[in-house]
Amino acid sequence: MKAYFVTATDTDAGKTFVSTQLLQHWSRQGYKTLGFKPVASGCQQTDDGLRNDDAVKISAACSVPLPYSSINPYTFEPAIAPHIAAQQEGVTIDIQTIAQTILHHQKQAERLIVEGVGGWLVPLNARETVADLAVLLNFPIILVVNLRLGCINQALLTAQAIEQAGLKIAGWIANNAVPEAESTMTHQAENIHSIKERLNAPLLGVLPYLSETELNNNKHFADYIEMKKSLL
Repeated sequence: MKAYFVTATDTDAGKTFVSTQLLQHWSRQGYKTLGFKPVASGCQQTDDGLRNDDAVKISAACSVPLPYSSINPYTFEPAIAPHIAAQQEGVTIDIQTIAQTILHHQKQAERLIVEGVGGWLVPLNARETVADLAVLLNFPIILVVNLRLGCINQALLTAQAIEQAGLKIAGWIANNAVPEAESTMTHQAENIHSIKERLNAPLLGVLPYLSETELNNNKHFADYIEMKKSLL
């Protein structure tokens, strides 16, 4: 069983895209897959209760069915920092409970993904952050780098914090999270090279922005990324 924790340099960097594409790739290979989005804010009321779009996508990408409440146990309606949303509802996000749920279910899967919320040091409660949850799980990290102005600094600081926490970065992915017309990134190749030279982890691939139409036309993660046998 291989398990990874997916984090990113900031919010909306493409964690869910990477997570779902990994799960779908493994499922096509015949592996039993599970994915978790333990904490999510920015959720919508549905007939089944609060649902987060990212968590729904992760659930749909898994080959092993689990109740939504196991995949996304902490669900908050306002699109604000999760610890603030939890405070407003009188809820404390318990990372021990999250870890116990994931570790309980992991024996059902051959490939497993846990997606963080926001960036690496986003608070989850008064004392603990996403980093503390990742340390508790002790899974190798996949770092998604949002290709935008400032990404070199963000990538290197995030990688430094991950390493200081004692965790291994299994690899990093450079992702175009917005269409080219909206991007603030110039000299993309040079920026990627600068990160690659300084980050002590393999570059797994550079992902273009993919529209829903392109995704529906079977454009897959594996089309753009080096599927390293040691990782995937």
